[in-house]
Amino acid sequence: MRGHIPAVRALLVCVFTISTMAIARDLDQDEALSLRRQGVILPFEQLLNSALARHPGARLLEAELEEEGDLYVYEVELLTVSGMVREIEFNAVTGQLIEDKEDD
Repeated sequence: MRGHIPAVRALLVCVFTISTMAIARDLDQDEALSLRRQGVILPFEQLLNSALARHPGARLLEAELEEEGDLYVYEVELLTVSGMVREIEFNAVTGQLIEDKEDD
C-alpha cells in the first residue's frame, strides 16, 4: 500500500492542475465592453500603458481579458526591443501587476 501513495499524490496534483486550468476563460469583446461600461474593470489602455512603461520601446503582440475564477485578468504579450517576448498579467479590476515574465 505504501508504494501507491506517491502515485496517488501525483494523480491528485495532475487532476488539480487540470481543473485549475479549466477555470480560466477568455472573454469576448462584447463581454469586455459590458464590464468596462459597468465600471467593473479598468480601461485596457490604462494597463497597456503600464505594461509599455515597464518595457520602453516594446510592441504589443497580443492582449486578452480572461476570467480566472472570480478574478478578471488582462494578459498582454509584448515584443521588447531586444527581441524577447514578455507576458504581463494585470488584475483588470485594480490594475495591480500579477506577473511579468519571459514567455516560453
